[in-house]
Amino acid sequence: MSQPHSRPVERGASEGVLRVLFGSFMAITAMAILLYSAEWFAGLVVLLVLFAAREWHRMVRSPAMREAAEQRPVHVQTIISGVTIALAVLLMLEDMALYAFGAVIAGAAASFAYARVRNDNPSWHAAGVLYIGVPALALVALRGAPSGALIVLGMFVVVWATDTGALVFGKLIGGPRIAPKLSPGKTWAGTIGGSLSGALVFAFFIAVLGFDVTLGALYAFFFSFVAHAGDLLESMVKRRFGTKDSGGMIPGHGGVLDRLDSTFAAAIVLAVLVFGAGFNPLFGGQS
Repeated sequence: MSQPHSRPVERGASEGVLRVLFGSFMAITAMAILLYSAEWFAGLVVLLVLFAAREWHRMVRSPAMREAAEQRPVHVQTIISGVTIALAVLLMLEDMALYAFGAVIAGAAASFAYARVRNDNPSWHAAGVLYIGVPALALVALRGAPSGALIVLGMFVVVWATDTGALVFGKLIGGPRIAPKLSPGKTWAGTIGGSLSGALVFAFFIAVLGFDVTLGALYAFFFSFVAHAGDLLESMVKRRFGTKDSGGMIPGHGGVLDRLDSTFAAAIVLAVLVFGAGFNPLFGGQS
């Protein structure tokens, strides 16, 4: 009688192992490239943008276009997004920020026009170029700032620890859902647990650097809610289009967008704080 119950357990365990293995591999790879050079990091951002754009445009297409789009290996919308955002990243590397943002806006306009001709949810396709392009520029700009590698690494630490803590505490404690209609799996316990995890891990990161640990922990706790918000935003879009995962490219994780939703939100907010308000996210280091 126990045999029927063993398979789901084994499958769940194997999925958990895959999640940890691929998550660790992705984190180590991203950190190595981030620390190696700004140009290599920009290249990684562009690569991820291509996959993220493909997932977004497949997700938001109109029902009438789904079957036809499935038959084409490359979606035209993905090319529009990928080319314009890659160009924008190159411009950002050359310190031409206004032109970079102009390229993203032009890409959104082109995406809207193409989708409108095809009656294929033009506003959603155009929004995708902005949703993916603006965070991409924020990441490249942050990496190019003084002490940029540490700034971006610190942001990754907060986001990754928050996401991991939310998953662990949500599974262990459960309890009331934070937004049942948007994301049935997200609980208040997971949200608070994730924020505490982000604060503790970032405090350790700041301590290793020899900077102000108390301010760092407080910052990370509140900043972690930006990551939560980014996660909920993508959940809202997925629920709007009846999709559980944005894709299945990453074993144990889903799609690229599923892994970058929190990072996208965090990158935009941190870039505004750093470049708009002169905020120092290293709390004692030179930014």
